[in-house]
This record gives sequence, C-alpha cells and structure tokens, in this order.
Amino acid sequence: MFGKKPELKEGAYVFSIKKNGEFNDFIFGAITGIEDNKVGITGVIVNPVGLKNKLAQGKTGERSREILEFPTPDNVVLALVYRVEHENYTAILDLNEDKCDLIPPKVFEMLDGWIRESLPEFINNVLSLPAGDDRDEAKRILKNRMETLVDANLKRTLYSICRSLKILN
Repeated sequence: MFGKKPELKEGAYVFSIKKNGEFNDFIFGAITGIEDNKVGITGVIVNPVGLKNKLAQGKTGERSREILEFPTPDNVVLALVYRVEHENYTAILDLNEDKCDLIPPKVFEMLDGWIRESLPEFINNVLSLPAGDDRDEAKRILKNRMETLVDANLKRTLYSICRSLKILN
C-alpha cells in the first residue's frame, strides 16, 4: 500500500559530507557497490568556496554558517548560488563513520544538473556585479541559460532561486 522503504543498494543515490578545514564539502553520487558496512560511491564533491568567502567577509548570517557546518540535500542549493569548486569523486564510505543519506533520483538529478550546467557561475556573475549594463547583460545570459535547460525540475528550482534573489526582474 505504501511502497517499500528506500534501501542502500547499487544504483541508489546518496548524499554525504567531507570535512574541509572548518567546514564541510558535500558529495552526491550513485552507489557502485556494497560490502558489509562499506559503500562505494561515484559522483561529485563540491567545495562551496563562494559561500565560505561571503561568511569570512561577514556578508552572510547564521543560516549560511549552518549550511557550511551541516550540509543536507535540502539546504545545499542555497550554497550553490555562489561560486563553487567541484570535481568527480570516487570513494568508499564507511557507514559506521561517514554520513550516507539516500536521496531521491530527482534531487540527485537537480544537484548534478546544477553543477554540470555551471549555474553557480551564472548566478554569481549577476550577484557580484554592480547595477548597470554589465549586470543587465549577466542577467540576460542567465535567463537565456535557464530557457535552454531541458530538465523541468532543475529549471523550476533555478527560477525559484532567481525569484527569491530578485534577479529576474
């Protein structure tokens, strides 16, 4: 009646974190193998350097600190409006020590698309420029990029973030 509870299995998507200095980077990927309490994953690791810089400059609040200290699949999109560094990631997580949360395929696809489409760079360009022709051009480029996205969930999330940042007007 209610369906099966999600379980760790090959092909399922997970979210994890890795300490990087004072804060955490976050990882999302697919499970490639399971043996005892070890889970192999392949995905992407993201260092939200832009949000870290904003926090160091005192330009953000406690919510940003919370996102950097305790990233979750629900709050990391807020870190993705600033510049990020990312790279492919393959590792074995120890379930006794490492965070390993299952995430729905749609969440994985949205996060993966956000990174692979370089959306943090487009948004950061708009946010970092002063009002004027350059910022207007950055907005046009971002809007054009949004219109070319194929994934409906990714497009909807991007529009929502842009509206909340007031950069679509």
